[in-house]
Amino acid sequence: MNKFKILWTDDEIEILKPHILFLQNKNYDVITAVSGDEAIEIIHQDKQIDVVLLDENMPGLSGLDTLQKIKKANASIPVIMITKSEEEYIMDTAIGRQIADYLIKPINPNQVLLSLKKVLENKKLITESTTQSYRQEFMDIMNGIMAANSWQAWIDVYKKIAFWDIQLDASEDKSIGEVLYTQKQEANKEFAKFIEKNYTAWLHKKTHDVPTMSHTLIKNKFLHRIHSESALFFILIDNLRYDQWKIIEPILSEYYKVENEEIYYSILPTTTQYARNSLFAGLLPSEIEKTYPQWWSNDEDEGGKNLYEENLLQAQLKRLMGKELKFSFNKITHHNAAKKLIETLTQLLNNPLNIIVYNFVDMLSHARTEMEIIKELAEDESAYRSITKSWFIHSPLFEILKQLSEKRIPMIITTDHGTVHVKEPIKVLGDKSVNTNLRYKQGKALEYSYKEVIEYKNPSEVFLPKLHPSSRFIFAKEYGFFIYPNNYGHYVNLYKNTFQHGGISLEEMLIPYISLIPR
Repeated sequence: MNKFKILWTDDEIEILKPHILFLQNKNYDVITAVSGDEAIEIIHQDKQIDVVLLDENMPGLSGLDTLQKIKKANASIPVIMITKSEEEYIMDTAIGRQIADYLIKPINPNQVLLSLKKVLENKKLITESTTQSYRQEFMDIMNGIMAANSWQAWIDVYKKIAFWDIQLDASEDKSIGEVLYTQKQEANKEFAKFIEKNYTAWLHKKTHDVPTMSHTLIKNKFLHRIHSESALFFILIDNLRYDQWKIIEPILSEYYKVENEEIYYSILPTTTQYARNSLFAGLLPSEIEKTYPQWWSNDEDEGGKNLYEENLLQAQLKRLMGKELKFSFNKITHHNAAKKLIETLTQLLNNPLNIIVYNFVDMLSHARTEMEIIKELAEDESAYRSITKSWFIHSPLFEILKQLSEKRIPMIITTDHGTVHVKEPIKVLGDKSVNTNLRYKQGKALEYSYKEVIEYKNPSEVFLPKLHPSSRFIFAKEYGFFIYPNNYGHYVNLYKNTFQHGGISLEEMLIPYISLIPR
C-alpha cells in the first residue's frame, strides 16, 4: 500500500520529533514546515500531499490565515487544526473554513493517529466494517428469503435488503455489491412465486391474513387520522421506493419525528393508472370501472388515466364517513405549480385534510429512460438514490414540509408504487392494441414464454378490466422487461438498466407509508 504523505506545520516542530517518528513507524511519510509561508510553498510545489497538520498559533502567518491560503491553493486537501486555545471563535472560524478535524494541545501520538485514520482511511475502514457486517448477516437474510411464507415475512426481508443496499453505497468493495445483487435476485425470484400463489386469495379475502393494499390503505391506515378540528396533510410522492424514503428520512429529521413507519402492498399492475386510482377510490380497478365508468380509462382509451383522483377520493370518504368532507387536492407536475402551492399554503390550514400528489420522482424515472444526462446521473440504484436525495434537498416539496413543521402540522408521506432496475429482456408479441408499459402487457393476442412471466388469463379473477373476451394480463418479474422482436437490439439497448414499474418485484410492490409529527 502506498504511504500517505503528511505535511506537519508547526513553529516548534523539533519538539514534535517523537510524534513524527511514531507516525513514520505507522507507515506515514511525514514532511515538515516551521511556518505558514513555508507550508504554502511546499503545497504549491508538491501535489502529493494527502493531509496537513497545522498549528493554529504560529508567529508570522497565523494558522487560520495559513488555512485560508491552503484552501485557495488546493481546496481538496484536508487540514487538521492543532491549537492550545479552546476559544469558540477560533473553532467556529476554522470549521467555517472547512477543516477536517480539530485537536487541542497537549496532544499524544495516538490522538494524531486516530485523527489521521478518520480523515484519510475513513472510507476504507467503513468499507471493511460494512463488508464484514454484511457477510455475517448474509446467511440470516438467505434463510429469511427461503422461509418467508407470509406478507409480513417478506416485508422483514425487504427491509433488511434495503438497509444493506444503502449501507454498501459507502463501500469501495465492488465484489460485495455483486453478492448483494445476487441475493436480491434470489429474493425477487422467491417473492414472485409467493405473489403468484397468494395474490388472488388476498383480493378475494379467502384468507384472514391479508396485507394492507392500495385499495384498503385509506380505510385501514389513514381514515382514523382525519379530525375536523385540526389540519392534516397527506403527501403522495409518486414512484417513491422504500430505499428512497430511507435516504430522505435523515434530511427531514430536523423538522419531523417519525411517528410510525410501515410498508404496504401495491396492487397489480404497479402503475399510476391502476395503483393510484385504486388508492384514492378504495376500490380495485374493475370495481372502479363498474361503479364509476365516467372516471375510469382503460389502456386502449385516449387521454390521461388519472384525471379523476379527487372525485374518487371524495366518493370514498363519503362512503366511509357517511358525509361530505372539505379537503384540498393539489397535483404537482412541474416546478412552478409547487412554487404556487407554497404561496397559498397558509390558506390550506383551515381544511381538515389536504392532499398533495407530487409527481417529480415519477418524472425522473421516466426521464431516466429518455434523457442521456439523467441516464448518466442515475446509472445504478446507488446513483438513483443519490439523485433523489439531491432533488429533495433543493425541491419546493422540502420547503413545504419545513413550513408545515413550523406550523405544527402532522402529515403522512406515502406513494402508490415503486420502481425496479430492469436488466433482462423478455420477448413478447402482440397487436397494436397492446399497451406500451415495459413491465406488464394487456391484450387479446399476446405471445410469450409463460415461464418468464406471471399470467392472468382471466383478468376478472384479479379485479382487472377485461377489454375483450380473450384479454389477458402478463407481468414481468424479477428484473425483466418486455421487448418486441422487431428492432430488438435497439430497444434492448434503449431500455436495459432503466427504472421501470408495472410488474412484480419487492421494489415495486412493497412501498412506504409514513406518519410524521413536527418536532
